[in-house]
Amino acid sequence: MTCPSQFRWTSSARSDVGRVREINEDACLDQPEPGRWAVADGMGGHAVGDLASRLVIDALSRLAPPAAMKTGVADARARLQKANRQLRDEAARRQVQRIGSTVIVLLACDRFCAYLWAGDSRLYLYRKGQLRQLTRDHSQVEELKSLGVITDEQARHHPAQHMITRAVGATDVLELDDDAIEVADGDVFLLCSDGLSNEVSDAEILAVLTSVACERASDELVELALAHGGRDNVTAVVVQAEDPYASDKTLLNPAP
Repeated sequence: MTCPSQFRWTSSARSDVGRVREINEDACLDQPEPGRWAVADGMGGHAVGDLASRLVIDALSRLAPPAAMKTGVADARARLQKANRQLRDEAARRQVQRIGSTVIVLLACDRFCAYLWAGDSRLYLYRKGQLRQLTRDHSQVEELKSLGVITDEQARHHPAQHMITRAVGATDVLELDDDAIEVADGDVFLLCSDGLSNEVSDAEILAVLTSVACERASDELVELALAHGGRDNVTAVVVQAEDPYASDKTLLNPAP
């Protein structure tokens, strides 16, 4: 017995090395049929971040179809904990301090989506003309913002912008936050690495999600980040929910 979503899901994904970096340490998962999506960002400045992000995404790609949302989240947590141990072991083998990756995962089941994350890769929700960030960054800058030390605008250009406080592979036991939301017809989710959120403003993200079809939205967002400098790897996964049984759906060819 699996837990299918009542929504029809459309999604698109794009990951780009950017205009400055030589290696793309981002990776993503785009699987609309089973209802799972993810973005992982290998920790910049650390050894083989591309290995870390690929290992995380590979672990999530093998998630079993869940019987319920609770079991789906538990499975994702278990697989990420295993990936955490593998990265800790690999770092020890290579005699480096750490090999790590951020992660944001979105899972669809029944009328809900659950999400889990560690680090500063983000999940946004676009609903009824408004954009809302669903995740809270695990970063030094976010902690300074929560204390009122710096403003949102100051955070965008703060020297500690890339210093995260949680990641897969960073510590022996991985700390993940998770939450869930009831989905509405027409909801659009954006999963992205900080290479997008640091270059593209919320207003620009909103403009793209308002005016561009889901199939092209990930390309448009990445192109915006590149146009603004592309100083980091850039990844965007855009996911749209359509309820085929929504009460306001219009019949295109109603029977006579």
